[in-house]
Amino acid sequence: MKAVKDILDKVMVNRLHGSTDKKVNAIVIDSRNAQKNCLFTAQKGLLFDGHEFIDKAIELGAIAILCEKLPENLIENITYIQVEDSNSALALIASNFYNNPSSKLKLIGITGTNGKTTVATLLYKLFQNAGYKTGLLSTVKILVDTKQYEATHTTPNSVTINSYLNEMVELGVDYCFMEVSSHGIHQKRTEGLEFAGGVFTNLTHDHLDYHKTFNEYRDVKKLFFDELPKSAFALVNIDDKNGPVMLQNTKAKKQSYALKTMADFKAKIIENQFSGLVLNINNNEVYTKLIGRFNAYNLLAVYGVSILLGLDSTEALQHLSKLENVTGRFQYFISRGGVTAIVDYAHTPDALKNVLETINEIRTGNEQVITVVGCGGNRDKAKRPVMGRIASQLSTQVLVTSDNPRNENPQTIIEEIEAGIEPQNLKKVILILDREQAIKTASKLAKKGDIILIAGKGHETYQEIQGKRSHFDDYEQITNQLNLIES
Repeated sequence: MKAVKDILDKVMVNRLHGSTDKKVNAIVIDSRNAQKNCLFTAQKGLLFDGHEFIDKAIELGAIAILCEKLPENLIENITYIQVEDSNSALALIASNFYNNPSSKLKLIGITGTNGKTTVATLLYKLFQNAGYKTGLLSTVKILVDTKQYEATHTTPNSVTINSYLNEMVELGVDYCFMEVSSHGIHQKRTEGLEFAGGVFTNLTHDHLDYHKTFNEYRDVKKLFFDELPKSAFALVNIDDKNGPVMLQNTKAKKQSYALKTMADFKAKIIENQFSGLVLNINNNEVYTKLIGRFNAYNLLAVYGVSILLGLDSTEALQHLSKLENVTGRFQYFISRGGVTAIVDYAHTPDALKNVLETINEIRTGNEQVITVVGCGGNRDKAKRPVMGRIASQLSTQVLVTSDNPRNENPQTIIEEIEAGIEPQNLKKVILILDREQAIKTASKLAKKGDIILIAGKGHETYQEIQGKRSHFDDYEQITNQLNLIES
């Protein structure tokens, strides 16, 4: 438990009502989770305003309230803390409540449109293999050394982040690698955290349902680097035109990586096959198990961070060569009948283009490339026709289907994807509403040597339709369908 006055360090308080000597035992942001002696934070969300649930939180035992607007009737014996921005204040309070755990380990944030999960996960694996206790905060999973938790958001809320970081500190974790999303930055979830370094992977079309414009999306990402301290490093992909933008106002040590231009960490692709990549990194040749140009960038970022965190170059390269694919990221197998099936999270135009270009670079002859693709509902609609155009241009056959339609009409989503397909490519395209049926059809169309790409969901093991989540695993589906056909 901590006294209210002790968790208000660095918080700009507009008005305070009640005693700050009271001790709170938890910080909650959902009134339904309020408990005796907790602090409840009233936040304005996209769908709900937490200020409407202050009374409910107090009924359940909250003794302190953090809010932007004070209730009309203030209850005696309740401490009210009025601030300008609840999100920002909550991040600082959460950090204070858990004794600023980010300052007690090396926290590295990875941001960008594509590659965040892969880079963070590979760094976790590399440093674990190098003998360090390591933490991971990612879209796929949360790892506190070897203890695993389920992930619900790319960047969790600030209370959850600090809770996990505190657990890491208690277990003696040395390094933590964390995905930092644009939503997380914009909603101040990372404020109050002390980062030892930041990585920028790339910036392409995504999340414009939330950020409205690409410039806004870019500037939110840039804010993360603007706020890095002088003691940290900022490692950016300068082959991406937005890489130098990220470095413009940072106080951190500026570092770069690239395949095409001069950089602090430079790589050249020697071989790119299904067996893996052979890279020349800073004049050292290394074989890796990962596939594709996009993974060459990911591996180069991992190498750069390893060196910046003090690993010897030879040791870093040795560990790099042992790394394997992340679940749902170009995860592939070859069936008994000789069909190659690939499951990838590619849910943005650039990611889909990267994966399909990689497949086309590796294929050796007349193999078909059969792509199953969809787009999520209640998300950026502008990318849907672009996804359809890319899939049809770079595939032999395309099955447009449902992803996670959420609360949207899946037929409408499919039609919006189809709208981007050029007339000459329409003959390649089949529209199948049911995702399982689409994967089944792809399996039946494939012959020995052909390549099936199941894009969009990757590691996800569910499908969300009209607010209901049902079990659905792309890797499981394609494995079962090919086994049935070939048995």
